Amino acid sequence: MNSIKTFGMVSVLALALAMGAGCAKKNAEVEAGNTSVASGNAALDAACQQITDGVVYFDYNKYDIKAEYRDMLKEKADLMKQFNSIKVRIEGNCDARGTQEYNLALGERRARAAYEYMVRLGVAADQLDMISFGKERPAVEGSGEKVWAKNRRDEFNVVAR
Repeated sequence: MNSIKTFGMVSVLALALAMGAGCAKKNAEVEAGNTSVASGNAALDAACQQITDGVVYFDYNKYDIKAEYRDMLKEKADLMKQFNSIKVRIEGNCDARGTQEYNLALGERRARAAYEYMVRLGVAADQLDMISFGKERPAVEGSGEKVWAKNRRDEFNVVAR
């Protein structure tokens, strides 16, 4: 009888540990920026997907937000205000032309332009972060204006939900 109690307690303990490990993995993935982990909240999942989907493109050597992207940024801002647990990293990128130093600075100005625009729309500053990748993360490989135009961009990465 004593061994049955021991077996039962060990089983319950093992089950509890297994359940806790699953939750810890999910939380670690979300904190690491893995937004593919479903939250169990369909509206939050949809908001994160919509925020991640839209990309802002820039003209050569420019960092101003074009009028055609303002509505998209407003939608992102509205979702972030609705779900204030969402944290987003704005990633500024450049095409292959120019020095590494110049492109890092330009990528930062591009990310900052989106950051400041979204803050003006009411997003809390602590929900946003910025990084510049310069020309280090091209969306499209190659050369020529059609390729370069796809690399001059801001991307939005949900890092916490």
